[in-house]
Order: sequence, then structure tokens, then C-alpha cells
Amino acid sequence: MSETISVRISRRLKEDLENLRIDYAELVRQYLEEVVRREKKRLMLTDADRTREELRAKYGLLSPSSHLVREDRDEDSR
Repeated sequence: MSETISVRISRRLKEDLENLRIDYAELVRQYLEEVVRREKKRLMLTDADRTREELRAKYGLLSPSSHLVREDRDEDSR
């Protein structure tokens, strides 16, 4: 199911978009999808940082994530 949103732009801008044959509906859709993707990623990273800080506070110093990733990759390559 899809929803419709509307945006008010100047007549001149709309004419330019049409004259240049720019598919502005698709451009806006792609842009909004990218904004949502970035925001979800930012929220996930923020949550991961918070969890990591809670673990650090509870268990002490933890290795940087890059060390953990390297260990996993090294084990996978064996």
C-alpha cells in the first residue's frame, strides 16, 4: 500500500523540472528512502554505542570493535 504526500514548490521550479524532463516524483522517493535508511542506521549505531557503554561499565574495558571483527575474520580464514 502506498501513501501520497505533497510538497509546495514554485511554479517556476515545476516548469523547470518538467522542461528538463526530470522525474521529480522518483527523485523525491529515492531521497526520502535514503534519509530513512541513514536515520535507521544512525539510531542502530547509537543503540549499539549505548549497549557497549553499558557492557563496559558492567564488565570493564572492552576491545575496540575493529579488534573483534579482525579476530572473527582471522578465525574464518583458518
